[in-house]
Amino acid sequence: MKLLVGTDILIDVALDRMPFSNDASLLLDKLEMRQADGFIAWHSLSNLYYICSSSVHDRKLKGYIKELLLFLSVSETTTKDAIHALDLNVGDFEDAMQISAAISCKADYMVTRNIRDFKHSPVPAYLPGEMIGIIDRNL
Repeated sequence: MKLLVGTDILIDVALDRMPFSNDASLLLDKLEMRQADGFIAWHSLSNLYYICSSSVHDRKLKGYIKELLLFLSVSETTTKDAIHALDLNVGDFEDAMQISAAISCKADYMVTRNIRDFKHSPVPAYLPGEMIGIIDRNL
């Protein structure tokens, strides 16, 4: 099973945003244990760094990102994928880029707290707690 993990999930863990960080951390633990294949969009790295850099020391934040990259793969995207994101009927371009990255890595699911904005996505989006249940049922 392949999952594209949204930037918000990574931020929840980095900033320990309660109560969201509990399920987000558990999800990342499951991905680290290879209970599913985790992917992130390329632009999630810069968004994560930008949003967290005012709250987390540079060295610690870069260490967190390096740790993530030990078990999360970056979805390989091309110019074609960027054009596809522009053509998607999605109100938010960043969301469209996430969808395009999910399609590119052949993700079965996307994981985000913002499932409302992905209701028309060709790749179904679930909350972290819901995805944990799906992973557990498929073990």
